[in-house]
Amino acid sequence: MRAEPLGTLRRTHTCNQLRPEDVGQEVVLMGWVHRRRDLGGLIFLDLRDRYGITQCVLSPTDAPEAFAKAEKVRSEFVLAVQGKVGQRPENTQNANLDTGSIELVVDKLLVLNPARPLPMPVAEDVQNMDESVRLQYRYLDLRRPQMTRHLQLRHRMAKAVRDHLDSQNFLEVETPILVSSTPEGARDYLVPSRVHAGKFYALPQSPQLFKQLLMVAGQDRYFQIARCFRDEDLRADRQPEFTQIDMEMSFVGQEDVFALVEGLVHHMWSTVMNVDVPVPFRRMPYHEAADRYGSDKPDLRFGLDFHLVTDSVTGCGFAPFEGTCVKAFSVPGKAGVSRKEQDEWVTFARSAGLGGLFFASFADGGVKSSLSKSLDEEKLRALLRQTGGQDGDLLVLAAHADRKLLNTALGRLRLEMGKKYSLIDKSKYEFLWVVDFPLFSWNEDEKRLEAEHHPFTSCHPEDLDLLDSEPASARAAAYDLVLNGNEVASGSIRIHQRDMQEKVLGCIGLSIDDARAKFGFLLDAFEYGAPPHGGLALGFDRLIAICAGQESIREIIPFPKNASAADLMTTAPVTVSQDQLDILSLQIQKKAAGPAS
Repeated sequence: MRAEPLGTLRRTHTCNQLRPEDVGQEVVLMGWVHRRRDLGGLIFLDLRDRYGITQCVLSPTDAPEAFAKAEKVRSEFVLAVQGKVGQRPENTQNANLDTGSIELVVDKLLVLNPARPLPMPVAEDVQNMDESVRLQYRYLDLRRPQMTRHLQLRHRMAKAVRDHLDSQNFLEVETPILVSSTPEGARDYLVPSRVHAGKFYALPQSPQLFKQLLMVAGQDRYFQIARCFRDEDLRADRQPEFTQIDMEMSFVGQEDVFALVEGLVHHMWSTVMNVDVPVPFRRMPYHEAADRYGSDKPDLRFGLDFHLVTDSVTGCGFAPFEGTCVKAFSVPGKAGVSRKEQDEWVTFARSAGLGGLFFASFADGGVKSSLSKSLDEEKLRALLRQTGGQDGDLLVLAAHADRKLLNTALGRLRLEMGKKYSLIDKSKYEFLWVVDFPLFSWNEDEKRLEAEHHPFTSCHPEDLDLLDSEPASARAAAYDLVLNGNEVASGSIRIHQRDMQEKVLGCIGLSIDDARAKFGFLLDAFEYGAPPHGGLALGFDRLIAICAGQESIREIIPFPKNASAADLMTTAPVTVSQDQLDILSLQIQKKAAGPAS
């Protein structure tokens, strides 16, 4: 079927706009054929655009030419239809559609473009489709109602961000995409320069240096919904290119940043999600989060927090508890868990690095436990009370000489139990500030300290002296915002004095000469009146995914890469021609073949 020109015909309404008060009006709609039904004497076309669906009806007697075309129309043809709005008979009205009480009686139809049979369904929200097919035909995938809703949510959230930050005197400033490579924790994507042969730009991992320079420039309050690029191993919440809400403020401390971000989040959730998020958010030191929940991004929508019970069990005669760190938590209402299920949890714990788990079930006033030979009922009940448990609960204990490993393993166990036993309230949005991170972490491979966040993070004011004597113990003036077990923002009060910046760089093994070579412009700027400043970046993609109820951020990014950082639609990355390489003064060195097997 041949396409017809649009000519002078123009759309008067969207496919979700017409209502009973429009009955009798002559209108023009344009969109895709969502569904076609041929009832013999009449043809019904459900016409769809991103706004919604309108039923169109064609009669062979009233509009024979349009009807003849409609007989050949199939799903996803692009049409323009003209006609009068009619009232649908009451017994045929569709309460599930905003336009369900009206229909368009068509007198003119143009086939603007036919469509081949589609490689994937788009008319309905089909679950569990092959992701590789969805990514290859992303332009079709985005026609699906669910994906349209994701794009709309993303747009509304971005608008809410701009509206609120504008009301708080922020300037939206774009920063460069082609930059110099700087140490920010991940590998850079490099871009060769044609003009400067043998030299490379880097794509920014974040606008970090530029937003600090904007503070030196006196711009006071900056934000940007910024594109960032990191060449790192992918998982569900990572993409090689992603978006963050980047912010920086002058003359602020940590609490000022918290108040501003809490106001922003409250505005986003109230205007877009119609949810009143309580502020201020909870605060929790990093070490408390690790000790109580086994994670620096704890999910607070459920309990199962850990309690140190080493002193309560030391000397009981049970070998695994001697000379180790012992922790316990109680699982509400799970005293009846079978021995088989307990063994499955033991297997899970071993996969996480623990030697095993130990249980005590409290039901009907009695106690059942393999620990009964070492801990009598009174001591077991005391442990249950220590964890906040009660009759009907399951007490879980674990031990290990390495407290950090114990915390991490129990953190994994806690999340699995929360999911399996449906303890997580998915209607909640639980925000938490995690504070007092260490300034440095130890890189075991390179046998040196490295910045826990990034090397421009200021030291906690109370720990300044430790930079000279014991830098590994120094705390950072850094903070993460956690939502439902996901890190959704990270930031810090920045270093704004050259001597402190050089000292921190020295702690991570960068000499003054190295620092000058990599970002001497920033060190120089600090000598021209840099104000105290701080900020953070919120992961925009992750926030949208959580609000959309999606595990993977690929679901809410319009054109994402797959788990191998490949674009299945455009086939990027691609091999380029030798002419292109020559222009850039590049040669491709092939990897040597491995030994024959």
